Amino acid sequence: MGVVLLKFGGTSVGNADKIQKVADQAIREQELGNQVVVVVSAMGKSTDKLLSLADEITQTPEKRELDMLLATGEQVTISLLAMALAEKEKDAISFTGFQAGIETESVHGNARI
Repeated sequence: MGVVLLKFGGTSVGNADKIQKVADQAIREQELGNQVVVVVSAMGKSTDKLLSLADEITQTPEKRELDMLLATGEQVTISLLAMALAEKEKDAISFTGFQAGIETESVHGNARI
C-alpha cells in the first residue's frame, strides 16, 4: 500500500499499557500492508519533570543543554516502543530524529526542520 506515519503525544504514551496499545496500532497498520513510521513524544508529564530538575540546577539554562535534556524524554519512549514491538515479534528499531536523517536549524529552543 504505502507509508503510514503515526504520531502520538505524551498522554497517548503516558504508561506501559498505552505504549503497548501504540505498538498494537502500528502492527495493525503493517498487517494492512503499509510501511509504518511511528513518531512519539515524551511520556506523560516527563517533560515537566525534566524542566523541574533543570530549574533546581539553574534559573537560566543554556538553550542547547535544555534541548539536550528534553530530548531524553523522547528517547525513553522510542526505546520502550521498540521493545514492545520486539516482544510482539515485530522488527523495530528506535531512532532519534538525527539518526533518522532529520536536520534542524541550530536555533536551540526554537529550531525548525
